[in-house]
Amino acid sequence: MTAVQERAEQDGSGQDGVRQVVVTGVGFALPGVDEPGDVERGRDAAADAVDPAAHLGKKGLRYKDHATRLALVAAKDALVRSGLWDETNGLAVDPRDVAVLASSNLGNLDSVAEVAALIGREGGTRLVSPIATPNLSSNVVCADIAIRFGLRGPNMMVCNGATSGLDALRWAATWLRSGRARHALVVGVEPDNDVSRAFAGGQVLDGAVAVVVERDDSTAGRTVLGELGPVTRSGRLDQSVTAAGGTDDASRVWLVPEGDGMSSVVLPEAERVDVSRGWGRTSGAHGLLQIAVGTARLATGTSSVVATCGGPADDAIASVVLRAPRSEPCQA
Repeated sequence: MTAVQERAEQDGSGQDGVRQVVVTGVGFALPGVDEPGDVERGRDAAADAVDPAAHLGKKGLRYKDHATRLALVAAKDALVRSGLWDETNGLAVDPRDVAVLASSNLGNLDSVAEVAALIGREGGTRLVSPIATPNLSSNVVCADIAIRFGLRGPNMMVCNGATSGLDALRWAATWLRSGRARHALVVGVEPDNDVSRAFAGGQVLDGAVAVVVERDDSTAGRTVLGELGPVTRSGRLDQSVTAAGGTDDASRVWLVPEGDGMSSVVLPEAERVDVSRGWGRTSGAHGLLQIAVGTARLATGTSSVVATCGGPADDAIASVVLRAPRSEPCQA
């Protein structure tokens, strides 16, 4: 039996236990973005690009790919804002209880393309540097985050197309509710470069957003930004939104799929917000950007928001409802 399973048995949070999942921190590596409310404005053309070394120091960054560097910046920001990390004492909770999930569809594509081109030119792998090979693994982002911050819980990279960001949140919530973890760091990142632009057909986000989600009995009096409902997947838009509880809420703010090509038949009176506008292709980071914007809307008085990723051309459509936190504190 693992240490996490032992703690799950002790506190009654096994497979049959149901815990509320809450958002406690949001972090960014986006030009001109300091707070969740800044995301809706889109890219600030006057803002400087994110400099990872300025946030993390130069040590350990030299051979990291661009997506990993951005993800590390957002991850640290979210951990600090959630109260799970500080520069003096490091991690404030048991590292075995912290899961890491990352979502990216284009993350290391440039590294793979570069090495593939080299092999093609040389007819073999003789000139491929061993320093470059770790960046060829799709899970390099989540692995490096875990190593950097000493997070020893479950670890997963999700590269699942349009629904990837919300799918990562779904896995995080599953681990939290089942007792596999008490805290989860979920990061969405997409880099902007010639390779990603060629693949995506235009400018790409070139940034990262991270969200810390936790079981409500593990927040230890820290600020809760919102309560996460179940993430649902369906082949139909109406079924996805309805299953998530989106049609049951009085508030009508709908964070729509990237590009907003959906029918207005679903939630026809909702204010529709496409968080990708002004950022380029957000792809695997879209769902996490939605949660960030959702927390900003909740902070200004909205009672709940609906977030949806994916469309008819994708393998599924994912939806989730983010609700304002309860006024009374959660009891362990």
